[in-house]
Amino acid sequence: MATMVDVARSAGVSVATVSHVLNDTRPVLPDTRQAVLTAIEELNYTPNTLARSLVTSRTRSIGLAVSAISNPYFTEILQGVEAGALEQGYSLLIADPHDDPEHERKVVQLLHERRVDGMIVAPSAVPDALVAYLGRHSVPTVFLDRVVEAPSDDASPFDQVCAENAEPTAHLVTHLAGLGHRRIGMVAGLPGLSTTGERIAGYRYGLAAAGLPYDERLLVHGDSESAPAERATATLLSLAAPPTALVTANNAMTIGTLRTLRARGLSVPADLALCCFDDFAWADLFEPRLTAIAQPSKEIGAQAVRLLLDRLASPDRPARVLRLPCAFVHRTSCGCPDQSEQSPKGNIS
Repeated sequence: MATMVDVARSAGVSVATVSHVLNDTRPVLPDTRQAVLTAIEELNYTPNTLARSLVTSRTRSIGLAVSAISNPYFTEILQGVEAGALEQGYSLLIADPHDDPEHERKVVQLLHERRVDGMIVAPSAVPDALVAYLGRHSVPTVFLDRVVEAPSDDASPFDQVCAENAEPTAHLVTHLAGLGHRRIGMVAGLPGLSTTGERIAGYRYGLAAAGLPYDERLLVHGDSESAPAERATATLLSLAAPPTALVTANNAMTIGTLRTLRARGLSVPADLALCCFDDFAWADLFEPRLTAIAQPSKEIGAQAVRLLLDRLASPDRPARVLRLPCAFVHRTSCGCPDQSEQSPKGNIS
């Protein structure tokens, strides 16, 4: 196995110069750098990552803490993070906080103790302990998917990236209203999550834009998971005047809602129209095909990596919040004719 000494000898430079090229610890002339890189390739030299981290205080690793990794939405975010990290020569350490505030703080502490250079976190509904730990230890961090508001009027010290939530949800409501529905229900997510609050705000904005009154009985919480969404949908269907259309606020709750409708012998869209926040790979294979809001999940992951690397390069720059547009995917669960012959997507910012 080739050593750094072998690389230095082959390139005709000192071991220190090889180290500077590998670790970017000092400028090196372009021709000299290229000679070192050529020697590394010819000798098939593999740097000692542990030794490098001791020199640079960097491990070139990123901690990723995301709940419900089995959820297709977060799986695509993971793919975006992984691709962005690998492109820049970083590895990932992954943990699932299970949307539990105490467990969240523990897994983030474990990642921190593994000396990751920074973290990307989808925070829970009560992230106080998480934010306190990250702030106390000055851990470079990007929050994704869910926005964490800074206490008081101070600006948040954390970079954040997420999709637009309110306007796309309002679009689903006004679309259903345009089809003649006057009692439009919503199966909302876990209370406390920024995504839940923003999508509820969009739901109410859509009702107002369509000239429809807000009826609190038509808004139920499915807690962002399938089983609670089944129960929440059953509650809506048990009303004396049940909704004729539903908006579900994430893909897991869409599955729960469909289970309840099937158990009741109800047909979509004949008995109840359905629009969903979150598109997913097999939404096009359902019968009917699901009309949905598609989030740019891979791009959210990729942007989180870019924000984190920018933070590592410039620790004192102001924090940024990126909002990415979603797309309306028009299919048939809303009660419209099949749109497959038309352009299926239109961005909603």
